Amino acid sequence: MYSALKCDVSPMLKETDASRKCMDDNNYKKDMCTNYFIKYRNCRRFWNIMVQRRRDGVKPDMPTAEEREKILKSVEMPY
Repeated sequence: MYSALKCDVSPMLKETDASRKCMDDNNYKKDMCTNYFIKYRNCRRFWNIMVQRRRDGVKPDMPTAEEREKILKSVEMPY
């Protein structure tokens, strides 16, 4: 039961499911799902940042809107 609960609290569950659905719907043509992959990658990056901020004792755990904007501008986009 614990492992099922752990899977349900994945911070990227929504993005993972959307990416997989896109791949299924588009016969696994990755170029058709680029936006979903970008959303997943950004979510994962923010989750990692939040975890690191917690470890470092930085409050709030999630970067502010201004900080998020700076982070997104610094992230290389694949296209």
